[in-house]
Amino acid sequence: MSTESRNVVLVHGGFVDGSGWQGVYAALQRDGYHVTVVQNPTLSLEGDVAATRMAIDAQDGPVVLVGHSYGGVVISEAGNHPKVAALVYIAAFAPDKGESVSSLIADPAPGAPVPPILPPQDGFLFLDREEFADSFAGDVPVELAEFMADSQVPWGVDALNGAVTEPAWRVKPSWYLVATDDRMIPPPAQRAMSERAGSQVVEVPGSHAVYVSRPDEVAALIKRAAGH
Repeated sequence: MSTESRNVVLVHGGFVDGSGWQGVYAALQRDGYHVTVVQNPTLSLEGDVAATRMAIDAQDGPVVLVGHSYGGVVISEAGNHPKVAALVYIAAFAPDKGESVSSLIADPAPGAPVPPILPPQDGFLFLDREEFADSFAGDVPVELAEFMADSQVPWGVDALNGAVTEPAWRVKPSWYLVATDDRMIPPPAQRAMSERAGSQVVEVPGSHAVYVSRPDEVAALIKRAAGH
């Protein structure tokens, strides 16, 4: 990737909004990057891809596109945008053609943690508030984890079931951060997806919310992907 690229677009996952990227945003801004945070509606994959493409369109040059969790599905589709030069997956799903979050989590390995997703309500999903911190944000300060649990964004079942048509990681370079203490997406699944995508991988001790708890490590990988 050209060393002239300074544009980073950050894409959040399910149950949360873009504010969780604040630490990563600040770390990148300090080093002179132009950072845009997408606010996914999380109603459908198509809608989230459209919101992300809008952010990419607004950039003045090559883009490093970053996705956390379900955001990895979004960037796998939106990453085909011609301005996207590199993809970065942060404890994220990296689906192949025809795959969705729903299909990727359908057959968990024996003994793997099961995310505490409650039964759908009117087409939307939530995590059990009492289990949110342990599953999603085990290394985040308690007060912040409680706030995240109480400010959950309803995640549309249509987004969960949204399938990728042409995964951008097949044609563009990718980087992947494995969160080794993740209880939402098991680390072995993260490693398998990153290997399949041919990503350059780093492993960081952290929960699924590693982008919140370890922003400097996350920012460091993004800067590597940017070629600086």
